[in-house]
Amino acid sequence: MSNDKIVIERRGHTALLTIANPPANTWDTESLSRLELLIGQLNQDPDIYALVITGQGEKFFSAGADLNQFADGNKHVAKEISEVFGRAFEALSNFRGVSIAAINGYAMGGGLECALACDIRIAEEQAQMALPEAKVGLLPCAGGTQNLPWLVGEGWAKRMILCGERINAQKAERIGLVEEVVPKGESLAFALQLAEKVAQQSPSSVSRCKRLVMSARVSTQAEGWEKERHLFLELFDTQDQKEGVTAFLEKRPPAWLNS
Repeated sequence: MSNDKIVIERRGHTALLTIANPPANTWDTESLSRLELLIGQLNQDPDIYALVITGQGEKFFSAGADLNQFADGNKHVAKEISEVFGRAFEALSNFRGVSIAAINGYAMGGGLECALACDIRIAEEQAQMALPEAKVGLLPCAGGTQNLPWLVGEGWAKRMILCGERINAQKAERIGLVEEVVPKGESLAFALQLAEKVAQQSPSSVSRCKRLVMSARVSTQAEGWEKERHLFLELFDTQDQKEGVTAFLEKRPPAWLNS
């Protein structure tokens, strides 16, 4: 499955998505709509447990939105683009499995917001990250103001958004924006290795664990505890729960069914 700006390939239980819109792997309404559609299709594929997203080439993960779309100041166009951005990255956040961003270069504006929508971020040592929208009279409208504070705290989120501060991969790791920094050219291999670890776990369990972790942003602790118990019991209606316990007791690898 592919088009000119997004390429999807399958690696076992992992879907690899490459942003391929040179020279800077920018997003537009076509590629964003395609992303939303592809994630919907992947959610319906029980054999896909993880999604890795990266940028084509060595310089850019993604430079974000193509600013030519806003050059004429058309508010109706801006509304359409912001809604498409929001739907696409919300779909990415709600992907049933585990999403991993392999940040292989510059991740700017909507490019960083794409990575923020993923569950895990792996950055190469030369990567640079920023949300510089206010420098051009705009603001992050695809989850940046909401996801960044959750990861790095209010202070660093304000430095990056309000002061337009660009950070390197090493600082991104220190403040919790990325989970790992790897040498140049190695982010994709590292991300795929993480995805293989995901495939060793019950996809039925992983999807519910992800929902619980995400719900901690908005739920009280008491609500979270109740949800944990509910989803724990819900697993006993799945085939994966029976397979997991049986495989452990029989000292063999489990054969997950994602059901």
